[in-house]
This record gives sequence, structure tokens and C-alpha cells, in this order.
Amino acid sequence: MNEWTLEQWNSHKNSGQLTIFYIYTPMCGTCQVASKMMQVIKEIKPFLIGQANINYLGDFAMDYQIESVPSLLIAKGGTVYKKIYAFQSVPFILDAIKSIDDQVVV
Repeated sequence: MNEWTLEQWNSHKNSGQLTIFYIYTPMCGTCQVASKMMQVIKEIKPFLIGQANINYLGDFAMDYQIESVPSLLIAKGGTVYKKIYAFQSVPFILDAIKSIDDQVVV
């Protein structure tokens, strides 16, 4: 996964494509496990996925009401439809992503 700036996130989010933004901090143990899960997802499906260290995102956490890390934002057509905080399993995350992709038509 590539590290995204806020400008890249906004550009991808508003593109009309399903866009996934993984937010983490490097010192978070749970984030390290979630990062491995996101790598598996990236290998399984060619979703547009970026990641960013929340420590470098300024007011992003307040703007998007991020409650904790790791977090996953799933957006399509400029709207964030789902936030995931509990990375239960790879199939759980894939199902959540697929549900948004299938339901939302841009």
C-alpha cells in the first residue's frame, strides 16, 4: 500500500471509484496486525487502497471523527459510507468493502 497525503485521499475519494483509506500509527500493536490484514486484502482484490499515519494528518481525525486507530474508511463518489475500527478478519473486511461497492452506485 502506498502512503497517501490528504490531497491524494481527497482526489481518490472524489473520483467515483471505491476508495479505501487505512489510518494507523506506527507504535500501535493492533495497527501492525491490521496492516498485515490490509496487505492480504490488497493482494486478493485490486481495490484502490492508501494508508496514512494519523500523526501527520493534521485535523483529519476531527474532520472525519476518527475515534481510534487502526481505522478504515470506505468511500465511494465522495462520501465515506463506512468506518471500521475492529479488524476482525480478512473476510469480515472484504465483506464490508463489497457491501459498499455493491450498494452504492455513483
